[in-house]
Amino acid sequence: MEEVMANSMVIIGAGGFGREVLDVVRAIETAGGNCNFVGFLDDGEVDVDRLARINARHLGRCSDFDEFADCYVIGIGSAEARKTLAGQLDAAGGHAVTLFHPCATMGADTTMGEGCVITAGVRLTTNIRIGSHVDLHVNCTVGHDSVLDDFVSVFPGATISGDVHLGEGVTVGTGANVLPGISIGRNAFVGAGAVVTRDVPDGATVAGVPARIS
Repeated sequence: MEEVMANSMVIIGAGGFGREVLDVVRAIETAGGNCNFVGFLDDGEVDVDRLARINARHLGRCSDFDEFADCYVIGIGSAEARKTLAGQLDAAGGHAVTLFHPCATMGADTTMGEGCVITAGVRLTTNIRIGSHVDLHVNCTVGHDSVLDDFVSVFPGATISGDVHLGEGVTVGTGANVLPGISIGRNAFVGAGAVVTRDVPDGATVAGVPARIS
């Protein structure tokens, strides 16, 4: 067993998004931060060659967390999986950290919870409330006075307009547009490229222009 380092951090999930999270970590460190990343934990099959090419290691399963670290961030796209894992890791004494890429921007009076991943090119304007374990992917934007509840995912290039509410576990697909004042219910899914012009109920999947329940 390796010695646990104070404030050492693991990334949960060694797939594509997990490796993108490592890019955020290294950008933060290049800018002068210290994330103290020690490796990946993943219960599935891991491409160790891909990890080796980026000088990273697969340490073991998620249940091995307390052998390696005391902090974590989840690099998994599924909101449901993030919620389950966060509960398990918190129960094991883990502390979720928030990562904010140096090439992202955030305006005044904006707050976010623990465990968020804010990637390169994200634009947050003013008076935005972001919950815990929210993932904002490359080049997405979130407008003024919006609220994003826990475990929301906004995929690359999506646009969240002003005064929007995304309920817990909502996923907004790549390149989708949510118009001003819209509310999207818990665990709803917005398809790639959709334009959401009206409120979306809990658990619904919407797609198209304008977006309709499918």
